[in-house]
Amino acid sequence: MVDPEEEEAMEEITFKSDTVLSDVHLNTPNRRHLMVRLNAVGQPVFLSQFKLLWNKDSWKDTQVKGKKQKDIQIENTVHEDRSIQEPCGKSSNSVDFLNKNETKTFPSMRIEALLDDDGDLEVVRRPRAFSETEQKELSRNKIHPKILTQGAENLNEKEQENIHHNMVKIEHTMATPLEDVGKQVWRGAFLLADYILFQRDLFKSCTVLELGAGTGIASIITATVAKTVYCTDVGEDLLAMCQRNVALNRNLTATGGGTVKVKELDWLKDDLCTDPQLPFTWSEEEISDLYAHTTIIMAADVFYDDDLTDALFKTLYRITHNLKNTCTIFLSIEKRLNFTLRHLDITCEAYNHFRFSLNDLEKLRDDKMKFIVEPIEATFPQFLVYERIEQLELWKIVAAPIS
Repeated sequence: MVDPEEEEAMEEITFKSDTVLSDVHLNTPNRRHLMVRLNAVGQPVFLSQFKLLWNKDSWKDTQVKGKKQKDIQIENTVHEDRSIQEPCGKSSNSVDFLNKNETKTFPSMRIEALLDDDGDLEVVRRPRAFSETEQKELSRNKIHPKILTQGAENLNEKEQENIHHNMVKIEHTMATPLEDVGKQVWRGAFLLADYILFQRDLFKSCTVLELGAGTGIASIITATVAKTVYCTDVGEDLLAMCQRNVALNRNLTATGGGTVKVKELDWLKDDLCTDPQLPFTWSEEEISDLYAHTTIIMAADVFYDDDLTDALFKTLYRITHNLKNTCTIFLSIEKRLNFTLRHLDITCEAYNHFRFSLNDLEKLRDDKMKFIVEPIEATFPQFLVYERIEQLELWKIVAAPIS
């Protein structure tokens, strides 16, 4: 039994000053995620569902067919202001909104602020649909905790039946310290997943390695088309969460016949873990398969610390030199702007270090391997419902042997 006071406290999500929160969670409606348990370190674990848009008709609900990506980004800019969106279930048209407020400034495509006669900014406020008392009562129903047994790996039949082919269900935490950000879902993983579903033929029947997989959402999507996906990260608690997410979506991956293998891969170590006494270790057969058949390596939104970025690129160099085949690497990153006291200005230090590392990798020459780097324009369709902002980037690296 859970203490009623403890259960009530768990319903309140507290964001501390030393924690970070993914924008994906901020934009996920409360009814879409459910607190299910506490993890090994006492963090609340939530179960969220993310819709997959498999067909073109569904995709048109998110992106207007035939429009250029630039036009789509203009619409996304308008939609970022939640105070001007229409009620849930109705689609809002950015052009109609601009016409109503006479702020359209084509062809420059800028959105001007609304000013009154004195030049002061007019703030459009959301109408109060409920009284404070009613709003308080509604907020109490946003989360309904259901505490599960810690470490339970098997799902009951009812949970399996509830898994639908167009939903990805992911367990994750929210508002974590920086060292636990892998337990959250980030937009970079969605961008990478979009590209995978768009380029199904490229990933079909392949052996894929994901580095820094976090909750495993990109690996799970990849397994709908690939043959084998080695979903890797570090930390027993994180990998256990990732393994559970694989189990939650086994019906989804089964349709494509793919297999997800959750394994530990520490970028700060030269060798893979083969200790049979440890969880998420590698067998000799799996290591042989990894190096013999891997043709794609990918990583999403893992470039937030310069030391870890350096370690990742060293890992890429080491692994690609041991592969028997030419390998294509896909790296997804969100360019984050931060004000720093050191520069007294808004900078993108982590992103800049990532770009320097890409440049160094491309210039690198040895007797065995060369690396060809190129950006991929994010003009491909969205297959997941999220906010694709212009700061999201996807990079392609071809690691080819020198003949």
